[in-house]
Amino acid sequence: MTNVKAVPQSSIDPDVTAGVAQFLSPVVVDLQALAVDGKQAHWHVRGPNFQAVHELLDTVVDHAQEYADTAAERIVALGLPVDARIRTVADKTATPALSEGFQQAEVLIAEIIAGIDAALADVRTAIDELAEIDPASQDVAIEIARGLEKDRWFLFAHIAAK
Repeated sequence: MTNVKAVPQSSIDPDVTAGVAQFLSPVVVDLQALAVDGKQAHWHVRGPNFQAVHELLDTVVDHAQEYADTAAERIVALGLPVDARIRTVADKTATPALSEGFQQAEVLIAEIIAGIDAALADVRTAIDELAEIDPASQDVAIEIARGLEKDRWFLFAHIAAK
């Protein structure tokens, strides 16, 4: 066995790491909730534009999962664990509850948009707070904000009056 010098989990200051986790963990939780609710909406959407909304919701779910993974991997890469177990997500998410059962597309779209807005509130907090703590982690939050805003736009276009 060779003598290997102990390598720290991360080269980032532990206070920075804790700050990153503090602001990105709620983002992970909200995005996991959005993914679960988006899939629920995908299965239960009804109405004349069913197919388009059904497929768009799958895209929103895929993106939410991808964004959650990006934020979680940033935290873990810095040496801290992430708790996105289903019970934790249910207890800690800022996203509003989704209606049960079959719903018209307009109802589910509005509810998913409300979920995106709740997630964006935590993302924007992360953007603001991480500017001073860790610009690389802030960049992760900015990337997530851009994606969520685009998904919101695509959904909103289905229910916009003009």
